[in-house]
Amino acid sequence: QVQLVESGGGLVQAGGSLRLSCAVTGRILSISTMAWFRQTPGKQRELVADIASGGSTNYAEFVKGRFTISRDNAKNTMYLQMNNLKPEDTAVYYCNARRISYPRYDDWGQGTQVTVSS
Repeated sequence: QVQLVESGGGLVQAGGSLRLSCAVTGRILSISTMAWFRQTPGKQRELVADIASGGSTNYAEFVKGRFTISRDNAKNTMYLQMNNLKPEDTAVYYCNARRISYPRYDDWGQGTQVTVSS
């Protein structure tokens, strides 16, 4: 059974930090592209950052220099270190695991709420 379980969300003041985790079962992290997305009410889900199976990373412009994505293949867990948080970072953050070559998959977690107060 495939499960992606996010944790680490919460309420933080502007300028503060949070570390999100995504624990994955049923998929092998080392062959997956892992990503963090976020969504606010009435808006489309948007990519925050991703990390390829080879370790290369990609960040949305609005988080560059503030957020860091990482993975621990041995623990089958992905992380998002979020520093210097801003009120506009308030959203539900989702973990995603995908693979475009066989076996293909595109799996999502349930999301974790991040709220940044001004």
